Amino acid sequence: MTSGVAVFDPRVDPEPAGWRDFQRRWRLHAVWDYELIRLEAWTARNPPVLIVVSDAGKVVAGLSVLVCRPWRKPRYASAPKQHSRWPRIRGPVWAEVYQPWLSGFPGVVFDPGLDPAARGDVARLAERELARCLGAGLLGVLYRALDQELAGIVAGRGRLTREVDSVAVLANDFSSPDDWLSLLSKSRRASLRRQHRELESASDLLVRGGAARDDLDGAEIARLINRHRAERGKAPLDTRSPLSGAYFERFLRRPDVHTLTYHDDEGQLLAVNTMLDHPDSVIKQHWAALPEAEGGRKHLFFDSYQRAVRHLVRRGAAELSAGRRPHEVKRSLGFRTRPIFGVAVPRPVVGR
Repeated sequence: MTSGVAVFDPRVDPEPAGWRDFQRRWRLHAVWDYELIRLEAWTARNPPVLIVVSDAGKVVAGLSVLVCRPWRKPRYASAPKQHSRWPRIRGPVWAEVYQPWLSGFPGVVFDPGLDPAARGDVARLAERELARCLGAGLLGVLYRALDQELAGIVAGRGRLTREVDSVAVLANDFSSPDDWLSLLSKSRRASLRRQHRELESASDLLVRGGAARDDLDGAEIARLINRHRAERGKAPLDTRSPLSGAYFERFLRRPDVHTLTYHDDEGQLLAVNTMLDHPDSVIKQHWAALPEAEGGRKHLFFDSYQRAVRHLVRRGAAELSAGRRPHEVKRSLGFRTRPIFGVAVPRPVVGR
């Protein structure tokens, strides 16, 4: 195949021609929306770029790539030059092919019509363009969250491939939520039913879920989610930055984003869970809750799973994906683990 490749900085570059159609045709999850990537990039220390590969003017692949710096400061990346077409960056950087808000899913998407050999060629073409744009300071490329098939496609001589973690997945073999409950242990089933009754009878608790929520304050949602992430502690290899209120203002209003919220009777936000709706894989995404010492409530975490399974059954999607740890808790809710892999590509073999 004859391909063209370009690296787009969403902070200053317009949306690539054909990207929206590619996103719609292959039913990419909401986080691949170019405007959302733009809003994320403006407040990121390691800003994402989008690599788009085209054949005869038709988009055949996209890669979400975080340009990462080894130092911890400053908090934000330096401002881009208007339409600079990626001037070379001073100092060492590495590139992570990673969709940071899609836990357990890769940061590269292909036209399903591409066979494995073509996919490998496209990935190496994108690597070469990334190296050209970032210059001599590029240390290498790291592919995160690959499934076994994709890891085999981007692997090769001089590249290091490792199974790095697993993602929790619940296959939708249910005709009703009761089918799911029947698979759980007697003690877990009893506790979920008891918790549900307690929360349903709480007169001072307002629970609301739905898509395209226009009743929520994006800044309030961002504060709770970013606080929750900070309190859990940032993993040493986590290169993500906090998301902004502006990001959530757009994100929560999408028809393919389902948001579950818990408020007390005074209007205080107690917990929030976002789900990425999809005909194949519904993703249980952001979760955050106030601690009990500050007015939070017990059992909301498990209640959110019961509601997610009810949504899954109504939706008829093939699976519910719930990210990574804590696996032992998710196993008790019927989830199984699917391995995910990482592939590290040192600079000497980038594009080869």
